Amino acid sequence: MPTAGPSRQTAASAVAEKPKSMSRPKYWSDEVEEAYRFQLAGYRDEREYKSIKKTDAERWPHNGYIKKLERQDGSFYYFNRSRECSDKDIPKCKIYAY
Repeated sequence: MPTAGPSRQTAASAVAEKPKSMSRPKYWSDEVEEAYRFQLAGYRDEREYKSIKKTDAERWPHNGYIKKLERQDGSFYYFNRSRECSDKDIPKCKIYAY
């Protein structure tokens, strides 16, 4: 009996390691800034970005913040040198634990 169609593997299912828990921050930190930038570009976190793009994110040399991320559709997100996650966006961010 033939199958209904070819099985497709989405980018999200290509990620081998799933997070065990998720929390939402209440205060800004470098970890929150990092998560915010990845999530703004459409990724869960750095692990998902590396598993899909097979490369590291481009970073600012003076503070280590993410400078540029490639989105899954091929376009790019560019970020400033300074903080981008405003106080109102902090609770919207997700921090994953593995």
